[in-house]
Amino acid sequence: MSSTDPASLAIISQSLLAAAREMGTKLCRSAYSSIVREVKDASAGILDAEGRAVAQSDHLTPMLVGALSHTLRACTDLYPVADLQEGDFYINSHPYAGGHHANDIFIFMPIWHEGGLIGFSASVAHHVDIGGGAVGINNSATDYYQEGLVLPPARYNLARDWNAGPLQQLIRANVRVPDQTLGDLNAQFAASSIGIRRVGELCAKYGAGAVVDAMADFIAYSERRMRSAIAAIPDGIYHGEDWVDDDGRSDKPLVVKVTLRVEGSSLEVDYAGTCDQVVSNLNSPWCSTLSATYACLKTVLTDADVPFNEGALAPVTIRAPLGTLLNPRPPAPVRARMEAVYRAYDSILKALAPVLPDRVGACGFDTSFSFALSRLHDGRYQVHQEVYYGGYGASAKGDGCDSVASPLSNCTNVPVEALDLTCSYFRVIEYALRPDSGGDGQFRGGLGFRRRYEILDDDVRLSIYADHFRFAASGMSGGRDAATASCTVQRGSERIELRSKDERLLRRGDIVTVETGGGGGFGDPAARDPAARRRDADLGYVTVTATA
Repeated sequence: MSSTDPASLAIISQSLLAAAREMGTKLCRSAYSSIVREVKDASAGILDAEGRAVAQSDHLTPMLVGALSHTLRACTDLYPVADLQEGDFYINSHPYAGGHHANDIFIFMPIWHEGGLIGFSASVAHHVDIGGGAVGINNSATDYYQEGLVLPPARYNLARDWNAGPLQQLIRANVRVPDQTLGDLNAQFAASSIGIRRVGELCAKYGAGAVVDAMADFIAYSERRMRSAIAAIPDGIYHGEDWVDDDGRSDKPLVVKVTLRVEGSSLEVDYAGTCDQVVSNLNSPWCSTLSATYACLKTVLTDADVPFNEGALAPVTIRAPLGTLLNPRPPAPVRARMEAVYRAYDSILKALAPVLPDRVGACGFDTSFSFALSRLHDGRYQVHQEVYYGGYGASAKGDGCDSVASPLSNCTNVPVEALDLTCSYFRVIEYALRPDSGGDGQFRGGLGFRRRYEILDDDVRLSIYADHFRFAASGMSGGRDAATASCTVQRGSERIELRSKDERLLRRGDIVTVETGGGGGFGDPAARDPAARRRDADLGYVTVTATA
């Protein structure tokens, strides 16, 4: 039992959460690439000395920190904490050793106070290029070696191995945009340094023992809240399933199935019945599956005031057969693993909907629509990448949000002005909400958007991976399905339809149009308030008011 008074525990725990948020903000503001600076495809967190996640930057990407302790453990199992020296740090991007995919690089820096280890300051960012078989997105990869430089769980020293040291030089020699990649890594080190400083200040003010007590108390609080939420679900077995459009090689859908077993305050998530792993890059490594599942359950079952830390994970057991889409065998490629885990997310929603109708709404676009435009110009690569979003599903409480980040990514858009400043080989000529894209219902699904690019030079490479081009976001309780997504290239009088996992060499004058899908509707469309229908029509959200 903690000897620290409750008031101090509360102040310290909230200060740790504030520190994690500050770390995330520092990371994004310091970044060089638009994927981190503008899109905010990054995150940060603080772990205790045992490697348990305590506080995470909940305003950034939850997918990246849902299994943070597993990523660190892969490092400490090989390089024990007892051997750490001043200036050491851990790094890991290995998809089959605690990481997600090669582009997501995790850095863990120890936090010391008066010679004792208090915890770890962690940062992670999606790096726009990490080498590999193709600039942008390599949809043709058949193993993870072709997807980029993999950094296995390792221990390095900041003074010796970074700052023109061997690790920095190794990375520089293997990436196409070293200024962006190294700049973003430096932003990660800066963010982690903020965490070290803030925890040190708390130790100086309250004592290291009180900070350690507060970490344990914060974790225990999350576990109590999560167990209480699970206990509110009737004991039983619940099933859900959803489908990835295809594997990018054929038209065969990829099924994701889930079985939820609720017993008291414990929950088992079993993905048995999910399809086998595929040859393309849609496979989800185990840590990504864990992270997405934890993030889904935390979002659906608990309120925003419950911290997303190790305690929220304790009541949940997750299983997936080895060799399947959600737990592949190496060396299966994994770059586009978000498509698979979003289908796991929606499967869980469908399983819980009958017993939690007030908490579970219709499915949203729930897709990572990754879009890259790149070129080689005057001997230097230029790589631009964005993550697109669509509509949220409607619920029993109201309409879905229009064109907001999908729940697992929580990314933002890249402003058109930022693109004009940094990218000279294309320009945005339209950016607008997409009428009629949300599913109809008593409550309307959120709208997707349309974005059009004019290509200003030859030999620009377009590459995408996405989903919901064939299967729309599902409505719920009588609500209609949403519109599907698309990506097209207009070349003079020729219209080229791209698949959801595709690439194309573009020419000057081509017009690329991206349309994202909406969210599913909720409830009988006949029950929709006529005033809401008129408002939708007046705002241009729908082009017809009849629902026959």
